[in-house]
Amino acid sequence: MSSSTEVKIYKNPRKISKVIAKEIKNLAMKTGSDLLNIAVSGGNTPEILFAVLVEKYKDAIPWNKIHFWWADERCVPPDDDDSNYKMANELLFSFVDIPAENIHRIKGENDPEEEALRYSGEIRKNLPQARGSYVFDLIILGMGEDGHTASIFPDNLGLIDDKRLCAVAKHPSSELKRVTLTGSVIKNARKIFFMVTGTNKANRVSEIMNNEETAKLLPAYYIEPAYGTLIWFIDEAAASQIS
Repeated sequence: MSSSTEVKIYKNPRKISKVIAKEIKNLAMKTGSDLLNIAVSGGNTPEILFAVLVEKYKDAIPWNKIHFWWADERCVPPDDDDSNYKMANELLFSFVDIPAENIHRIKGENDPEEEALRYSGEIRKNLPQARGSYVFDLIILGMGEDGHTASIFPDNLGLIDDKRLCAVAKHPSSELKRVTLTGSVIKNARKIFFMVTGTNKANRVSEIMNNEETAKLLPAYYIEPAYGTLIWFIDEAAASQIS
């Protein structure tokens, strides 16, 4: 792990969510007149985070300064239960005063290849550039039991260094298509937070922290910041096998 990577272990997922929610609030308060571009991912990990943001900071965060993006999205309509957007909308956006134009969803109902191009264009239009790519202020990632992150799966490690902004990926077992940010864009963010919780992730966390040979098969292992910082927020259950 690089010197710009930290590992923080907390008692449970709610404690992690409270820490990250406070970080988001502090970043939003510091931006001055600047906008804050945050990309979030799907899965179960962000659910508690969204709830904590509403519970603690509904009226404390200047939501008009935050632009929300997605690290990946399943190719389903926005009202589908598998939609990452649907979860964020039901748990967060419907409770806070955020302008509709600040929510940049991946349109999972569109043709996947066309949507990857359209979303790339939206990123180019709205985000600042540095070091040859576009810069998110914060990207919040989870990690699957197979070590995937965003929708970069172990059978498609080429997406880690893919120079495109977005690409189409396929879930290895369900074969459902997804649109995902590539590793090149993710690694160019100012801050990258991994939220990893539960005993079902403990083996993978241990491999990434302790076993470089095995870790080389896992997409999450390759997320190293190009010039920003990376923090792994891990609960005690997920950290239980770290030596």
